[in-house]
Amino acid sequence: MSIYAIFGGLLVVANLYAIARILRSDASTQRMALWIAIVLLLPIVGLVAWLFFGPT
Repeated sequence: MSIYAIFGGLLVVANLYAIARILRSDASTQRMALWIAIVLLLPIVGLVAWLFFGPT
């Protein structure tokens, strides 16, 4: 198994975790939709941004 496949799999799992946490947050619907779009459209940058600035 290639290192890229392992990294890609970990990235998918981390993004799914972030989306699940966003959906369970107390943020407004528009804010949740924006964060989910960021995480989906910019997988690495969006995940890091969510870790630092995302809804709790």
